[in-house]
Amino acid sequence: MAKRVVVAMSGGVDSSVAAALMVEAGHEAIGVGLRLADRPAQESFHRGCCAPRDLADARAVAAQLDIPFYVMDVRESFKESVIEDFISEYENGRTPVPCVKCNQVVKFDYLAERAMAFGAEVLVTGHYARRVEVDGCQSVARSFDREKDQTYFLFGMTQEQLARTAFPLGEFTKEQTREYARKLGLPTAEKPESQEICFVPKDDYRAFLKVEKPGIDRPGDIVDLEGNVLGRHGGVTNFTVGQRRGLDLGGGPPRYVVELESDSATVVVGERESLAREVFFARDVHWSIPPESASLQVQVRHRGRAAACAVTPRGDGTVEIRPHDPAYLGAVAPGQAAVFYSGDVLYGGGWVA
Repeated sequence: MAKRVVVAMSGGVDSSVAAALMVEAGHEAIGVGLRLADRPAQESFHRGCCAPRDLADARAVAAQLDIPFYVMDVRESFKESVIEDFISEYENGRTPVPCVKCNQVVKFDYLAERAMAFGAEVLVTGHYARRVEVDGCQSVARSFDREKDQTYFLFGMTQEQLARTAFPLGEFTKEQTREYARKLGLPTAEKPESQEICFVPKDDYRAFLKVEKPGIDRPGDIVDLEGNVLGRHGGVTNFTVGQRRGLDLGGGPPRYVVELESDSATVVVGERESLAREVFFARDVHWSIPPESASLQVQVRHRGRAAACAVTPRGDGTVEIRPHDPAYLGAVAPGQAAVFYSGDVLYGGGWVA
C-alpha cells in the first residue's frame, strides 16, 4: 500500500538509494535535507554531510527521481546540541561521539517532527540497520553488511521514532547500494564516503578546537600510575584514553593514556595492561528493550568489537558494566557511547561515565 514518506537526504549514495527504493515501491516520497552549519570552511569540505555541495547533490537526485526536496535549517540546534557539546567534552577530558548526538538530538527528533508536519506516515533514512520487534518492543538489529553497520549511532531512538522509521538499506551491502545507484544513473553513485566529522575541516579536530575556543589547551604534566612526572604535554584535548602516539616520552616500554585529569591538566599513562577496566559505568542509559538478563555484549566504539559483559541497572539511569574479559574490550574512554546488544539486536545504550 502506497504511503507518503519523508526521506532524509544528505547528498550521499546511501540516502539517494533509500529515496529511489521508496519511489520504486510506489510511495509518495518527499526529500528533506538538513542545513547543519554555516561556516565558510564548510564550503571547502571534500567529504561532508549536509554541506552546501552535498545538499546540491541531494537536490539533483530528487530532481532525477521527480520528487520534491526541501532544506530545513537546523543550524542553531546543531550548534548547541552537537558542536558545543563536542567542545565541552574535549575540554573536560572526555571523548565525544558527535554522530550519536546528531542522530539523537537533531536528525531523528527534528526529522520525525517534520515528517509529521508533512503528513507522512514514515521517516526513511539511509542508515545500515534493520528494524525489529522483540517482545512488543521496537529496536534495530545489525545490518547484513557488518562493515557498514550503523546501529551503534541509533541507541537513543524512542519507541515512537522506531515505529515510524524505515531503514531500507538494512539488507543491502555497500556494493549493492552503489550498483543500484549505477543502474539508475544517480549522480551520487560513485561519491566517496565521508570518514570525517562533518563540521571539522580537514578532519583536524585539534585545530578546530583552537579556533572555536582559544586557550582551550592548557599545558600540564604527563605522569605514571604512581604520580611520577615523565614529561610535559600541550593540552589534554590532544589525547584520548588508549592513545599511544604523541606522548613523546622517549625510551622505555610503550605507554598509553590511561586517564585524563582535566582540572589539573594531567595526563596519566601506563602500560597496555593498565587500560583494562574490571568495571565501569554508563550514564543517561536508554533502553529499547529492557533486558531480562544482565548478560549482554557491549560495544564502546563504532568500529570496535562487542564484548560480553555483566550489565547491571542501578535505578538512577546508570548501569554498572563488568566485562568478562577486560583486555578483550580494550580501552574505555569517558564520553564514548556504550551500546548494548544481545546477538545482533540492539537493547540500549548510554554514555561512559
